[in-house]
Amino acid sequence: MSSTGLAMTHLVPLAAELDKNKVTPGVLGFVVFAVMAAGVWLLMKSMNRHMGRVNFEESPTATGTKGTAGAEASGPTKGA
Repeated sequence: MSSTGLAMTHLVPLAAELDKNKVTPGVLGFVVFAVMAAGVWLLMKSMNRHMGRVNFEESPTATGTKGTAGAEASGPTKGA
């Protein structure tokens, strides 16, 4: 007897023992999981694209102007 036939004779009784009233996810569960996985993949792809566009380096002139503009906008602090 071949190994396939031997495996089938052992699996058929196991299949008969399965409970017919047991709830399983089935095809709908797989479809929902696949859609969620595809959505997560698309979100990660979009996040990587957006993070690639971010420039983390500050220009030295922008830092200097922000500090002086903030001090001038708040008004004089000495001699008031």
